[in-house]
Amino acid sequence: MWQSYDVATVLAFHAHPDDEVLLTGGTLARLSAEGHRVVIVIACDGAVTEPNSRLEEFRASAAILGAARAEYLGYADSGQGPVLYPDPPGRVRFVRADTDEAAGRLAALIREEDASLLLSYDAQGGYGHRDHVKVHQVGARAAELTGVRVLEATVPRELAITGSGVLRALRLARYTDGEAQVAGTPRSAVTHRVDVRRYAAVKQAALAAHRTPLHGPGRSSRLFRLAASLPAPVFRLLAGREWFTEPGAAPGPVRDEILQAR
Repeated sequence: MWQSYDVATVLAFHAHPDDEVLLTGGTLARLSAEGHRVVIVIACDGAVTEPNSRLEEFRASAAILGAARAEYLGYADSGQGPVLYPDPPGRVRFVRADTDEAAGRLAALIREEDASLLLSYDAQGGYGHRDHVKVHQVGARAAELTGVRVLEATVPRELAITGSGVLRALRLARYTDGEAQVAGTPRSAVTHRVDVRRYAAVKQAALAAHRTPLHGPGRSSRLFRLAASLPAPVFRLLAGREWFTEPGAAPGPVRDEILQAR
């Protein structure tokens, strides 16, 4: 039996350019194709040191996914590893941002758009990146300020552990067993598993719009290039599901639809 849904505005809050594709790209493409208004907001510009074109790449990616609006919250990328660079002129590294101030900026967009759903990150920020953890904190606070319903993008921990082992064997990832053991969310706590196989081609095209990481050095860029160049059936198999957890949701069957039926 088909369920009926009101047209909704969904605001997806992400850390950096390309995160919107990696974590929620298929879901956003599906929502847009189903007639809902999709707004994507990123906290950081993706430039740790030198300016680059990643904001333009983000906007191109958002357009491919069908987003009606793409916004930048105004913070500088905090980078990874032990070094935290000084704040660039006129901007604050996101990890140093006052959580209430950042949440106020996000809440203003939620109210302006009258969004009925906020997509944010789980408490680990997926894999512990400091900007991703900050997205969780800021998203949770913005939800408190606005009352918007929240779904947190995640990956089943068991899948993260298996995937991390495979990527290490291929020398495409640096994550340790210990890091994988606390990544994502235990499968038992996942509330939504969204089938996005029909939108995998759109997701892969949006990924390819991020040319800076696509052509960069290092293992992350090698993995990025591999994902962007996979044959469509293989990409659909590997990237055809996206996962979310709803804070405070009662136990029940894992759902496919992230919007609430009438």
